[in-house]
Amino acid sequence: REYKLNFQCYFNIAVNFDFTKNYLDLIVTYASVIYMLSRIDDKKAIVGMYNCAYEFSNGNSDPSFPRLGQMLIEYGHPWKKLSEEFGPHTKSVTEALLSLLMVYPPFMLKNPPMWNASLRFYRIHRIISYNVNSLSSHLFISRYSKCIPDIKECKELNVHPSHGFSSGALRREKRNFLRNALKELTKVLEDEPALLGPKALFVFMALSFSRDEVLWLAENIPKTKTPEDYADSQMAELLYYMEKLRTLLAQHRYVIQRYHLQYLSQYDALALNDTIQGMYVCPEEESVLMSSFVSTLCNHNNPSKVMPTITDLMTQCFCIHQAYTSIGKAPLSLKDYPELATVMNMAQFHTRMMDNVNELLCETADLSILCFHARVFEKLFSQSSEDVSMQRYLTAFPVICSHFSQRLHILCPEETEDIENQSLKLCVTFLEEISRQTCTVVLEICAEQYNLHEKLLPKHSAETISTARNKKLKKSLPKKADVPKEKPGTESLRKDKVIVTNLDKMHQALTELCTSYSICADFTVFKHIIVPAEFLLAQLEIRLNKVIVQMANYNQRTHEIARPSDLLAGIQAYVTSLHSLSCYVNIDVTRLVKSVLLQQMQPLDSYGAQTITTLYTNWFLEGLLRQASSALIVHCPTTQCFVNQNTENEQSFHAEEYSDICGLRSLAELIGPFGLKFLNENLMWHIISQVGELKKLVSDNMDALVQMRANYDNPEAMSDLQKKLTGSENVLKRMTIVGVILSFRSMIQDALEEVNIMDRHCPFLMRPIKCLKDFIYPDGDIKVTLGVYEMASAAGLPCEIDPALVSAIANMQTGHQNNIHCLATAVNHLAAAMFTVQRKNIQTQLQEFLKVASSILLQLGQNVERVEIKNRDSVYLLLHMIVEQSPFLSQDMLEMCFPYVLLRNAYREVHKTFIHTMG
Repeated sequence: REYKLNFQCYFNIAVNFDFTKNYLDLIVTYASVIYMLSRIDDKKAIVGMYNCAYEFSNGNSDPSFPRLGQMLIEYGHPWKKLSEEFGPHTKSVTEALLSLLMVYPPFMLKNPPMWNASLRFYRIHRIISYNVNSLSSHLFISRYSKCIPDIKECKELNVHPSHGFSSGALRREKRNFLRNALKELTKVLEDEPALLGPKALFVFMALSFSRDEVLWLAENIPKTKTPEDYADSQMAELLYYMEKLRTLLAQHRYVIQRYHLQYLSQYDALALNDTIQGMYVCPEEESVLMSSFVSTLCNHNNPSKVMPTITDLMTQCFCIHQAYTSIGKAPLSLKDYPELATVMNMAQFHTRMMDNVNELLCETADLSILCFHARVFEKLFSQSSEDVSMQRYLTAFPVICSHFSQRLHILCPEETEDIENQSLKLCVTFLEEISRQTCTVVLEICAEQYNLHEKLLPKHSAETISTARNKKLKKSLPKKADVPKEKPGTESLRKDKVIVTNLDKMHQALTELCTSYSICADFTVFKHIIVPAEFLLAQLEIRLNKVIVQMANYNQRTHEIARPSDLLAGIQAYVTSLHSLSCYVNIDVTRLVKSVLLQQMQPLDSYGAQTITTLYTNWFLEGLLRQASSALIVHCPTTQCFVNQNTENEQSFHAEEYSDICGLRSLAELIGPFGLKFLNENLMWHIISQVGELKKLVSDNMDALVQMRANYDNPEAMSDLQKKLTGSENVLKRMTIVGVILSFRSMIQDALEEVNIMDRHCPFLMRPIKCLKDFIYPDGDIKVTLGVYEMASAAGLPCEIDPALVSAIANMQTGHQNNIHCLATAVNHLAAAMFTVQRKNIQTQLQEFLKVASSILLQLGQNVERVEIKNRDSVYLLLHMIVEQSPFLSQDMLEMCFPYVLLRNAYREVHKTFIHTMG
């Protein structure tokens, strides 16, 4: 407070611009600091704690502590003390303020200079502002009472929301004007970037005016009767063109630099030289200095050779010279040579345009203060997002968040984390909302295309065929009341180009939203690289996963689900429509689709939600196979599918629609090898539960079974031992269930093989799989065996040994119309798996089984009166099926222990007894 202007400096904004501006900025900063200091309630306690800490550390009090304490007491009422303190500066401040008249002329002569514009709320720091009107009224009452009416009048004009300079309606019109002006300016400069050289000043002016209007709206949203004046749904457009101009300045910086360098060397240097030559008095020191300026400007006419340090040095030299010549006792007084001042100010501005474009952008287009007006900023975004015409400009909001790092200061490092978090939070919020809206429109278009594609499915052709047939047979046509359905494709017929369909509107909305992603491919927010398109991909991934699951229409209570073929057709329609998105915005749709479909092949997606793999696994286990185990649904080997039995209770679905070749092939395409692996694991769990029960039955009959194995060639002993067996029906039932499950598994493996048949590129898997059976013999490693067969199984290749069943049994080791034909499948798979686990030769063991079984079956025909021969012929054929399906048994082995004539007679008898059907 004790400093004095002993040099009697001269301040005039038109003569020494930087000197005057810095002086006025110093006064404003000083007053703001003092005012903010007065707002701290505990400032005395804080200063006292500081002094105590200093005394503990140094052994004595801080020498400046008394002076600091006295200052806090004196500035308890800051404005009163400041008005007294600035008394000696009245002349200098008045001189500087009056010089602003040349730049900001008053609109009306009756008003004091710039009084109308000055009596407003002034922002002290960030969101802290001060009402200048109340301060002016307090200060002028005692000294200039005649000005009180003027102050009140200006207060009404400026503070009242419906009058004067702060009128919401006036500001709204200014924003409308600036929107159109910036739009036209952007279009011109995009078409002719070379104009950025001579018109760069107009760009900075436009940015400055726009920034002021944006900040005014953010800081002035009062409760009035005309809220529409303070709600701008078109703010996104203004921010968008501000960012476009900033981008143009950055892209064509070389144009600006080259133009102003040539301007400096070919005009400013010459004008400065002519001015120097025309001066009637010029001290030798000043003459040498300015001649040096002229020489420097003339010699550097190539922008690639002008180093930034040179331009910075020139700018500093101009500032120092300006300050030196503004002192009262200076040899050369700048105020006496206004032409020299003008040329120097112009040369200094052109020098700044050479290398300080970013600094000028911070001065004219800095919107980082919006970081502290988060609610208002979010409200402006919400208002703009509701306007369809503004959706193409929405990305300007998250891009503005990249400016917030300019709010940081080296003296306040503790703010860095908070401002960074706030910036990222706002940026992510805006981008997620834009992505959500875009994703909604995209999926609506996909759904519409899916509906159109669904009309083309073969199942809808029955009505068309029936109509054509009736017309050919000349049957009666439907009544007039029955309006015929529109054929697919009629929606594309346009009688009038003015008619706009719902799909047209959605495509228009998509075009608007995707255009917003063209502002910039990426931008940086506090060292975080933000890619807007990635937010769209992430949103599409989440929503598409949910849509696919919803399209499955799974109802756990009624066991209803969409046919795999229908779901596959729907997904293909969605994918086809999604690929058109790349025409609007540069994103990798293929990567998106692969990511989503791979997630659907797992039990849970990346967010922990159920996928179609889980849904179809549950349905096939609980809906189809459970009913097949109860013989409500039977396996038909002829058509390779499951079919419904004719029962009194009608089934809720047709099994053949889900289990035929087309259905299972679609299932294999939908859930892929990973999904089928999960399905197999669940199937194995059910098989193992049945095998566990079978082991209990075997354990109960162990003695009889061991004796039967030893006496299989003794008919009388076999007959007695057979009577000792218990739970035969239970064994038959459980083996049938295992056979049904394995038959279904074999069907889906065949479907997977057909799906992958064009994608086999692995020579190892292309070899005949039978060459791998050596791995299962006792000398082989079971883990190697499983690894080899699992590779083959994943490719859909048929295997002699079921790797999933082997693995399941190894892990469980502890100390026709009833689906009976599936028993052969169960015997072969279980035998191969169990003998593999026990490391026994499968072929040898099965030959022994064949001998025992043949011996028992041959004894069935010895006594025609015995009850066991009731289904003798069917059992003969069942033994034949076991041999046919087994890769380890052959017909020659069967004929060695069982006469073929019995098989031929059995086929004839069965054919006579039962009606041969397709299921």
